[in-house]
Amino acid sequence: MRREYYSDTIATFLDKEAATILGTLATNHVHDLEPSQRDAWLEEIRILKQVLGAYPHRGKVYFEYSIPRLGRRIDVVVLIDHVIFVFEFKIGEEQFTASAIDQVWDYALDLKNFHESSHHPPVAPVLVASRAADITPCVALTPHNDGLFLPILSNTSALGDVIREVLEFSSGPAIPVDQWEQGHYCPTPTIIEAATALYSGHAVQEISRSDASAINLSQTSDAISEIIESARAGSHKAVCFVTGVPGAGKTLVGLNIATKHIDSDNALYSVFLSGNGPLVAILREALARDQVRREAERGRRMKKGEARSQVKAFIQNVHHFRDECLVDLERPPIEHVALFDEAQRAWNRERTADFMRRRKHVPDFSQSEPEFLISCLDRHPDWAVIVCLVGGGQEINTGEAGISEWIDSLARAFPHWRIYISSRLTDSEYGGGQALQRIASRPGVVLRDELHLAVSMRSFRAEHVSLMVKQLLDIEPDQARLTLGQIADRYPIVLTRDLHKARKWLRHKARGSERYGIVVSSQAQRLKPHAIDVRTPLDPIHWFLDGKEDVRSSYYLEDAATEFHVQGLELDWACVTWDGDFRHTRNGWEHWSFCGDRWKRIRKPERQTYLKNAYRVLLTRARQGMAIVVPEGDPEDPTRNATYYDPTFDYLRAIGFPVI
Repeated sequence: MRREYYSDTIATFLDKEAATILGTLATNHVHDLEPSQRDAWLEEIRILKQVLGAYPHRGKVYFEYSIPRLGRRIDVVVLIDHVIFVFEFKIGEEQFTASAIDQVWDYALDLKNFHESSHHPPVAPVLVASRAADITPCVALTPHNDGLFLPILSNTSALGDVIREVLEFSSGPAIPVDQWEQGHYCPTPTIIEAATALYSGHAVQEISRSDASAINLSQTSDAISEIIESARAGSHKAVCFVTGVPGAGKTLVGLNIATKHIDSDNALYSVFLSGNGPLVAILREALARDQVRREAERGRRMKKGEARSQVKAFIQNVHHFRDECLVDLERPPIEHVALFDEAQRAWNRERTADFMRRRKHVPDFSQSEPEFLISCLDRHPDWAVIVCLVGGGQEINTGEAGISEWIDSLARAFPHWRIYISSRLTDSEYGGGQALQRIASRPGVVLRDELHLAVSMRSFRAEHVSLMVKQLLDIEPDQARLTLGQIADRYPIVLTRDLHKARKWLRHKARGSERYGIVVSSQAQRLKPHAIDVRTPLDPIHWFLDGKEDVRSSYYLEDAATEFHVQGLELDWACVTWDGDFRHTRNGWEHWSFCGDRWKRIRKPERQTYLKNAYRVLLTRARQGMAIVVPEGDPEDPTRNATYYDPTFDYLRAIGFPVI
């Protein structure tokens, strides 16, 4: 599959007429060609013909090079000798905006991180504002030691000098053009990037890894599609349990199935359901914003409200879906396929009954949320499929039933449903072992290896972060130390007592629009002296989606998100700030809640599990690295006694996290 609209050797590009090149670009352009786009291409062709004349036999040119993870195309990629040049042209512009600088930097980072053949050669991002005043371009590498240049700002007249200086500044073997073109593109998008790419028409293969160390997401998607097709053809009902380690791509699998069958007139019409309110709101807003942007690029104006209404049918809050099914207890939902994200977080019978009594005025409701949701799909007279996407150790709220309630509901009330189970659902972190034993002899229960995603994709720099976090939380310091040694070179984790140092470290590490932010436990109520108040309302849409110029965004490092805001989502770099609610002692972890003016011990095992899982969520949010802050105690403040913090800091330091 060609990723560019037009490519040629530099020599052939120089010889071809501009009109011929434009014709190829226009032919491969999938949308209506606006005059502004045509004129921009002609100007880019003219500029590059001028500056590439000195390198006729030393490389190749690629126009409109696709970056599926970002849903964008690079204006021009040029290979010259040993360097990959990434050009973003702003034709007619006089200024270099911060967003444009981040844009070209993001393109270069994408190639450097995810394009196999671009890992080792120098990559130079160049932003060209064609009418900018004369400047002296600054040519320098970033301090990350990976061969990526800082964004180079240039006008048209200085571009030739920029190319020459970059070639002289760097060294390395000439890039074999054919080998570079054949290099695999193995991205690991954030869930927001993935949802946006899938919704805009990209295939999951374009935006997922394909390396041998991970089960390809397309294989899991294909297994689910096969189960759906079988249910429809055989007119039967089935539930499918998909497991995976944190960040393995369970949500991406669900979104992929939903986007395949997004048309409500399709017999396989699907809906993606999640009880994670912030995730639903953020994904909806991200998709709506992207839809408006893409329509604007095509010369069409779309109101955000219109885009939002289209997205709402695709991604729904599971509780709203449940409430709609309460309106008419006989009518089946329009969807035959429902994909439940984080299915283990569905409510147990007690919480569901309490909610129904208080909020819906249904006094005698006797079903758990899983049982009721299965009954809704069971109303179809022919076929239906439920796909449960199951995370391990992710229950963080009172009343979450765990996966065993889904299995018990099937055993109690739905003997005719077929059950397809991930071969790893028996693992302890999924909590379904005993329930699975109760259906072991039931006919129609099938184990499928393809339904487990074993390797985290959240961090493309280190796959074993979730394992190290598990070992850390399970107080297995020797094992955690060994795992940390395996990931430390590619996934930096630092430890500090100073929040200011952590903020500075994050800003230094992040490049382009790489997102960073502060995350804390929802029980961390004694971080107020450090200007972190978990009781201050936070809008996750602004925090996760808005840019560096917005004080409400994560970039400002002022508002802190809790486990409830960030579960299922990712940051590139995270600052995990640790309070006295979860304390390391010689006897293990202690669990505390701040009530009124003092800390109170948490005794209930269920609440202890929620708190431990909260820190599991916080410590597995970052894709590229994190800073862990354990503040100093204050001898004048009895609620921040040093004994609440120092043993935790000492435990983490002993594991091997370097202190800054």
